Amino acid sequence: MLVEESEIRKVHGITNEQIQRILTFLQGAVYCWCKNRRGEWFAARDLLGGDNFYWEGTPMFALYEKSKDIEQAGRDAGWLLKRMLHDDKRTYESSTDGRVKQYRWNGQEDNG
Repeated sequence: MLVEESEIRKVHGITNEQIQRILTFLQGAVYCWCKNRRGEWFAARDLLGGDNFYWEGTPMFALYEKSKDIEQAGRDAGWLLKRMLHDDKRTYESSTDGRVKQYRWNGQEDNG
């Protein structure tokens, strides 16, 4: 769950099954980040860019296939990351560094 109220936009042009697979993939990436880099801020680019830019063979590739535009795919990935964090049992803080939205797990979980 995100601490601050925030707009969650829908991503169009892919199936609900594809969206669910992407959300699950993103949750795994976020949980790995939180385990290995506890307390550090992250953005979609940290999880999906750099060494992780090659999306072929992952659920993320559906975002690129729908538009053939890496920038649009990146924006869609950011909206889906925000949705995943909003729906998650863990609590995340958010911040904006320039034009990039960043998140950090605050260490709390709601297992209820």
